[in-house]
Amino acid sequence: MQSINPYNNQLLAEYQEMSEQEVLSIIGSTFDAWQSWKETSFAYRSELMYKAASVLRDKKKELSELITLEMGKLIGEAEAEVEKCAWVCDYYAEHAETMLADEPIITDGQKSMAVFQPIGPVLAVMPWNYPFWQVFRFAAPALMAGNAGLLKHASNVQGCALAIENIFVEAGFPENIFRSLIIGASKVEEVIANPNVRAVTLTGSEFAGSQVAATAGKYLKKSVLELGGSDPFIVLADADLDEAVRLGVKSRMLTSGQTCISAKRFIVVEEIEELFLSKIRAEMEKYLPGNPLDHTTTLAPLSKRNFVEEVHKQIETSVEMGAKCIIGGNIESTGCFYLPTILTNVTREMPVFCEETFGPVAAVIVVKDEDEAVRVANDSLFGLGAAIWTNDIKRGERMARKIEAGAIFINGLVKSDPRLPFGGIKNSGYGRELSDYGIKEFCNIKTIWIK
Repeated sequence: MQSINPYNNQLLAEYQEMSEQEVLSIIGSTFDAWQSWKETSFAYRSELMYKAASVLRDKKKELSELITLEMGKLIGEAEAEVEKCAWVCDYYAEHAETMLADEPIITDGQKSMAVFQPIGPVLAVMPWNYPFWQVFRFAAPALMAGNAGLLKHASNVQGCALAIENIFVEAGFPENIFRSLIIGASKVEEVIANPNVRAVTLTGSEFAGSQVAATAGKYLKKSVLELGGSDPFIVLADADLDEAVRLGVKSRMLTSGQTCISAKRFIVVEEIEELFLSKIRAEMEKYLPGNPLDHTTTLAPLSKRNFVEEVHKQIETSVEMGAKCIIGGNIESTGCFYLPTILTNVTREMPVFCEETFGPVAAVIVVKDEDEAVRVANDSLFGLGAAIWTNDIKRGERMARKIEAGAIFINGLVKSDPRLPFGGIKNSGYGRELSDYGIKEFCNIKTIWIK
C-alpha cells in the first residue's frame, strides 16, 4: 500500500499488507482485551477518553500535517478536523454514562428495565476524506460503551490509521483495545466472518456498503452504513441570498467537494435564478489552487488522480446531455486539482444530478416554487442531508418534514455534530452515528424483568 501526496504526487510511505496470521492474532488479542475492558467503570473509561482528547490537541500540528500530506485537504481544514475529534472524545467522556443508564419500564413485574451493554469488538471500515473524524466519531462512543475497535482504513491513509492507534496507546487505553488492520478490501469479509468480531460499521460508497451489508447479513452481524449523498441545497426567494451563497459554496468546497454531506444539487426558485448564479459564480471564483500546507491556499487537490478523471467524466457526460458549464470543467495538468465548476440546465438524468459528485462541482436546478423544490429534492436515490434557505421558519420546517433525508438544516450548512444523530436513508445507508442514538447502535439492549 502506498501513501502518495496528491499535491505533488510524491511517495510518502509504503506499507506491507498484514498476513492472514497477523490479522487473526490481532483480532484474538482485541477480543481478549475486551473481556476485561467491558468490566471497567465509566469513570475509568472517561478518564482515558479525556486523555485521548488531550493527546489530539497536543499533537494537532503534526497530525494535521499528516492528514494534509496523505489525502490533500487544506491544512486549516485538517486542523479543524483534529479539534473536532478531540470534541467528540470529550463529549462521550462526559455523557456516555448518562446515555447508557438503565431505563426503567413499567410492566406486570415488580421491576423491569432495559440495560445497555457492550457487544464486543467492532470492525470499522473507514474512508480517506476525513481520515481522523470518521474514525473518532465511531471510536469514541464505541469504546465508551465498553466495546473494542478494529480499524480497516482506506489504503491511501495508512499513516493516519497507525497514528490513531497510537493516540489511544498514548492516552493509556489497554493494549489491543483499538487496533488498525493494514489490509485491502478483499480481506474484509474474512474479518467480518471471524466469530470474535461482533459488528461492523462502514462509511464509504454505495458499492462498498452493499458488499459489507451482504457480508454482515451472511454472518448475522450487526451493521451500520453511512454511504454517499447528493444533498439538495434549496434556496427560496425570501432567503438571505448572500449568506445562502456564502455557506452553500463553503459546503460544496469543503475538502475540495469530497464530502458526503456537502451541498451538491442547488435547487433555486426561478425568480432569483439570475441573481443567484451571479453570486455563486463570484464566490466560487475566489477558490484558487495552491499548496494545501499553506494557510493562504483556498483550493486543495482531490485525493487521487483517478478521482479527478471520474469527476470530469461526470461533467462531460452531463454537458453532452444538455447541461451548460458556466465556469470550470477543466482538468489541471499538474497534481490532482480540479477547478471549481458550475453547471446549469441540469436535469434528473444527468450524472451530476443522480450520482454523487465528489469534487468542487455545483449543479444548479431551477424550480417554480417550494412544492417543486421538495419534489426535486426527493427525486434521488440518496437521502443523507439537505439544506433549506428561507426567512419563513415555519415554511422551512414544513418543507423539512417532507424531505426524505437523515438531516435537514434550515439556514445553515449540513454538518455532523456529536450532539445530533447522523446518518441517512435510501441508498445513503442505515443506522445512526453520534448522539445517544449512535452509542446505542453497538450495545446489547437487554431486557431484565423481575418478580
